[in-house]
This record gives sequence, structure tokens and C-alpha cells, in this order.
Amino acid sequence: MPGTLARTLGLRDLILIVVGTVIGSGIFTVPGAVLRQTEGDVGVALLVWLLGGALSLVGALAYGELGAMLPEAGGGYVYIREAFGRLPAFLLGWTLFLVIGTGSMATLAVAFSNYLGQFVALGPGQTKVAAVLMLAVVAAVNVKGTRDSARVQGWSTAIKVTAILLVGGAALALGHGLADARARSFTAPLGRDLLLGVGLATIGVLWAYEGWSNVAANAGEAIDPQRTFPRGIVAGTVILIGIYLFANVGYLAALGPDGVAGTDRVAAAAVSALFGPGVARLVAAAILVSMFSATNGLILTTSRVYYAMARDGLFFRRLAEVHPRFGTPAFAIVAGSVWAMLLAVTGTFEELFTYVIFAAWIFYALGVASVLVLRRRRPEAPRPFRVPGYPVTPWLFILAAAAIVGSTIWARPVRSGIGLGIIVLGLPAYVWWKRRSVPGGHAVFPRV
Repeated sequence: MPGTLARTLGLRDLILIVVGTVIGSGIFTVPGAVLRQTEGDVGVALLVWLLGGALSLVGALAYGELGAMLPEAGGGYVYIREAFGRLPAFLLGWTLFLVIGTGSMATLAVAFSNYLGQFVALGPGQTKVAAVLMLAVVAAVNVKGTRDSARVQGWSTAIKVTAILLVGGAALALGHGLADARARSFTAPLGRDLLLGVGLATIGVLWAYEGWSNVAANAGEAIDPQRTFPRGIVAGTVILIGIYLFANVGYLAALGPDGVAGTDRVAAAAVSALFGPGVARLVAAAILVSMFSATNGLILTTSRVYYAMARDGLFFRRLAEVHPRFGTPAFAIVAGSVWAMLLAVTGTFEELFTYVIFAAWIFYALGVASVLVLRRRRPEAPRPFRVPGYPVTPWLFILAAAAIVGSTIWARPVRSGIGLGIIVLGLPAYVWWKRRSVPGGHAVFPRV
């Protein structure tokens, strides 16, 4: 019989998981593209960052209600299962394991090894080995114990947030670009080009905020989850919005609007402008820590989804086991990490990831829609936290998510079709696992 995960995560741990998982490389690279897409209008660009954060916050509020109501390991998988049934929940877990979660880990691992090349000369083969070793180290930390992985998450998140704040603070103190930024705020003429640009910029910003929902998978390990979980996911998302806005203002102060728009390595450019190119290596070091932290957060969260699926008899049975010594879903952690290593070594993650990442918003919409369904279906269920502005706020999120998915399908029909096809491949897998399940919910096929 599979074991149960211990509740060891406090409020601070949950906040750090949110912040650490989301901040990867986006805030160091995306601001330049966002400013270019908004026609160099600083005010519009900052508004896009604020709106992207607000949309993520609305989703976090909805997940806060669901996590307090259903404080189980699995997060969105559990919410969708309870509201819409096992099939759509399985498709979420299937896509997460096949591409979204593991593809994100592979992306970070390969980027980590590439940045490592700035400190140590690495050939193509050595770069792949470095990516695999990085994933292996993070997996080992997570297998050893939830407290250990939470501790690593805390320190690594503190380091990268401190680096972002120091760069922003130094830029505000020493830079001279804000005057030009003020002069170029909300000056772009409102028209079709600007609106299309805002749409593209929003997708980039939402990618930078990607991962705010992952901490929901750890609700089953939260101490006093009815109180700590909603506070953790909401506070973490609010902190992210503040960090991202502060970083953008700092970049503008250091480089001015033209300087920010002219580079896709805005953090390194800002540090070089303030202190000279020799100090830019510090940014590379901060990015290494940032990507390590984000990978740790992904393994810590996504493995709990695979664990929940296996407990329902819809994934390999071994993945539902809790390690007798370490108290972690060790096999779920290892399985996801090994698949991410394979994606990183073969390079297949790049294409798969671009095909499927837009579909994450389908599952975000279903997750938030679970609030509406469960409010109607289980009106008497305890809800220690309720999403403010119900039902307007959940519907706003659902409509925004539908717009993101719809616009992606319209703009890139072939790529979107392939992505949806990858998700549909989960249907025969679901039927296969369902037939091998027993009424108690645990699979009866051989161990792996």
C-alpha cells in the first residue's frame, strides 16, 4: 500500500517554492523583447508586466481556495479530477510528464550547462554531461528529503532574489535612464500594431510568470494547509510581481529604453553599463543559481503530480511509493528526472516544448474552472479561503486563458495541432491504465 507524504512545509517554504520555481531565466532575458513588441513604449511595457502578474494572481487566488479545500498532493491534477473527472486530470499529468514539466527541466538544464561554459570551457558532449549531472544532483537532493529540497530552494531563491534586488538598487542609484523612460511612457499611438504587439508581449511575460501554480502540488505536504497554502501561493505571486516590476525599472534606469530594447541579455547589459564588462560574470553566476533553483522547484512539485496519478492507478504503481527512509516519492522524482535527462541529451525537448507549452493554459483554465464546478457541486464543503470577487475573477481568468490558447491556435495552427495531438495521445494510455486498475484505485500491472 503506498505511503503518505509527511507534512513538513511551512508558510515560508511555500512562498519560496513559488518564487524560486517561477524565476528562472525569463526576467534576465524577456524585458528587451517585451519593450520592442510594445513599440518602445515604456508605460505600455510595464503595464503588460503588471497585467501578466495580475492574471497570475487571479489564478493563484483560485488555486488558494482549491488547495485549502483539497489539501492533497497533486495540485491541479486533483482539482480537475474532482471537478471534471479522471480523464482530463490524467491528460494534465500525461502532458506534464511527457513534455511540460520534464521539458521545462530539460530546458533549464541545457541553459545551465551553456551558461556554465562562461566559467569552464565545455565541448558539445561535455555540455550534455553537465546538463545530466545538474538534473542528477537536483534529483538526489529531492529524493533525500522534502526538508532538504525545501532548504536548497530557500537558499538558492534568496541568492537570486538578492542579486536581482542589488542590480535594481544599484541601477536606480547610479543609472540615468529613467528620465528618458518617463518621456516615452504611453506615447505610442493606439492601433492595430500596438495591440498585436501587446498580445505577443503578454505571451512572453506569462512565460516569465510560468510556474505560479506548481506549488499546489505540495499542498499535501503543507503544515496546516487550510491556512498556510492559500497564504503561500498568493504571497509568493504578489512578491513575484513586485520583483519583476522593480527589475524592469532598474534595467530602464541603467540602460534607458533604447538600451533595454536593444538586447536580449538585459541583466548582463545593465551590470556591464553600471560596473564594466568584467563584473557581468556575476550575472551569469546569478543565472546559474536561478536555473538550479527553478529546476529544484519543478522536481519538488511535478513529482507530486505523478505520485497522485499513480495512487489513482493511472500511472506506474511504483511512483506512488513513499521511500521508507527519506519519506519522499523517490520513484516519481527519479522517473521524471530520467525522462528530462533523455530530453536534454537528445535535444527533442526544444520542438516538443514549443508545440505543447501553450496547452498548459488549457489546464490552467480547467483548474480555475474547478472553483466554479465545486462551488455548485459541493456547496457545503469547508472553504477556509474563498477567492475574492467570485464568480467574476475566475471567469476573467478563464476567458483570458481561452484567448491565449485561441490566439496561439490561430497564429500557429500547424504547431498547435501537433501539440494538441501529443495531448490526445494520452487517450489510449488512459484506457490502458484504467483497465489495469482495481476499484481501490491502485494499478495491478507489473512494477517498473
